[in-house]
Amino acid sequence: MPGRVLILCTGNSARSQMAEGLLRADGGGNFEVFSAGVKPSSVRAEAIQAMREIGMDISWHRSKSVDEFTGERFDYVITVCDNANETCPVFPGAARRIHRSFEDPPGPDVGSYEYRLAIFRRVRDEIRTWIKSFIAAESAGL
Repeated sequence: MPGRVLILCTGNSARSQMAEGLLRADGGGNFEVFSAGVKPSSVRAEAIQAMREIGMDISWHRSKSVDEFTGERFDYVITVCDNANETCPVFPGAARRIHRSFEDPPGPDVGSYEYRLAIFRRVRDEIRTWIKSFIAAESAGL
């Protein structure tokens, strides 16, 4: 049975969306992955493009509120930004809370699209490196 994972950030627009796609793709079916935000907005075009560039389609993702998952059981609740870590609700059961903050990519009103996309690519790569170490550690039973 795959481990259930909920990945949280503030808007569920970039970091948690990319992390969801990466864990789903790289986890080899060992994880049932969801993402949400404490103040959901919409999935950023730059996140979709950055993921598309590495062969992953998250264009079908939608920004979800953490409230949609109230009462559900998870094996892991991963926060990828400090705000989500501070405001994360308690989930029933034996969910293991993990916090790993990643830089918040700039908003749509900052710089050019190419400037923002370069930062999304870097954050995507940092998340992927961490996701791979998370998978390896969990596979080893650490």
